[in-house]
Amino acid sequence: MESGSLKGLLEALLLVSDDSVPATELARAAGAEPGEVASALAELAAEYADANRGFQLREVAGGWRLFTHPAYHDEVADYVLSWDTRRLSQAALETLAVIAYHQPVTREGVRAIRGVNSDGVIGSLKEKGLVREVGRERDRGQAQLWGTTRLFLEHFGLRSLRDLPPLEDFAPDEESRRFIRERLSGRSIGSTLEETEADLEEESDLLGPEGDPDGPDEDARDE
Repeated sequence: MESGSLKGLLEALLLVSDDSVPATELARAAGAEPGEVASALAELAAEYADANRGFQLREVAGGWRLFTHPAYHDEVADYVLSWDTRRLSQAALETLAVIAYHQPVTREGVRAIRGVNSDGVIGSLKEKGLVREVGRERDRGQAQLWGTTRLFLEHFGLRSLRDLPPLEDFAPDEESRRFIRERLSGRSIGSTLEETEADLEEESDLLGPEGDPDGPDEDARDE
């Protein structure tokens, strides 16, 4: 297949895909070699960037997906919210942040950091496919441990959990940074993220691209 034809076919496949698609899966659909498809995807991403298009092609969560250009974030957000009022509440965003940065974490652990009961919010995030149970704590009555999902990576444009910015970067001063370190003391964030990343990769291998807990943009609904 000629390079131009392959790129056109890949664009068509990506336009009808709701989730990020691995290059190997696109290669099967296009009837092309994986290496050839990987090169074509990289070229497309560069072409969109060079032309300053209103959309970008990025590799996230182990696959490729089209995104709107960050430069138009505000206008796109206003437009989308004008016809879709479903979005995460402040409580849901706070809870999701705690789980993302301190996973695996129990419900009690989330409550200790937020200062309020978060059981209902965690249940809502689970329904949206953004968090999942990743195990049980060996003590404290086998409490559920929670972590994020591949869908979380896709919605926030992250290639992996290692792309999460350091949490302390969001602290306005040293006192706040010290508070964060104290709250998240014990096991290092880096080690927990590496373990959860390994779990996500294992889940991906077991479930394949069709096994993600996706659902129709549920993450945009108010809590």
